[in-house]
Amino acid sequence: MGRASGLSSLRVVGSPVRQPGSCALELSEVLVGYGLILAVIWTPRPQQRWWFAAAVVWFVLSTIWSFPGFKAIGLCAAGFLRSLWVVAGAVLIGSVAVALAGNLRTLHHPAGPVQWVGSFGGYVIWALFQQLLLQGYFLLRLVRVLSSENWAAVAAASLFAVAHLPNPILTPVTLLWGLVACFVFLRGANIWPLAVAHAIFGICLSVTVPGPVMHNMRVGLGYYTYRPPRGLHLSQSDHSASTVAWVIDDAPTRRRPRQALP
Repeated sequence: MGRASGLSSLRVVGSPVRQPGSCALELSEVLVGYGLILAVIWTPRPQQRWWFAAAVVWFVLSTIWSFPGFKAIGLCAAGFLRSLWVVAGAVLIGSVAVALAGNLRTLHHPAGPVQWVGSFGGYVIWALFQQLLLQGYFLLRLVRVLSSENWAAVAAASLFAVAHLPNPILTPVTLLWGLVACFVFLRGANIWPLAVAHAIFGICLSVTVPGPVMHNMRVGLGYYTYRPPRGLHLSQSDHSASTVAWVIDDAPTRRRPRQALP
């Protein structure tokens, strides 16, 4: 799918019932949704849970109200094979990173298959939801607001990166990934390869970079409140996966109760 056809597809499929002048409504959906995300990331508990619930309700209701169809948000078969090169690239980059971490003695990972699933299973699902938010919610609306797929991709990727402040590693990484993912989506419109690549990159960061270096992948207020475990050393064999938060800064799964995972 070329540049012009990709944009046309998003406009026609994504907004068939919108009236002229609805850009203000599209923009308000973006601003309210993103504001709720920032509120969750930067609010301490227990208030954070209320903001999280409000964000979930907002995204569910606004998506149902303006649902463009499964194809428009990338939950389809079309474009799947065309976008598989992203997964291959993620595997290649991840393999190089793992090899380097092994030489630097910073590689840390679960001991066996069961531990891998327990540590990263939830993160794989979370990666899919992040991509659905990034492309299926924000990018589609920004394309209609800005009337330019290029600027919409830049805007969506920038929002994605800002949500990962003040983490000095995740912020530039998510900006780069956000740009790649958005442009690939605009030309392939399939979310599955992007979600798989996202999961690969996130897991790779988790097992190659020691938790204390990037505060266990925490963002927002969680970055400042992170406290490394006692007796820490550079190569953490017991390290567990972290969630790269779009909406909440605590991971849904834990390997041990004492480990706080974002």
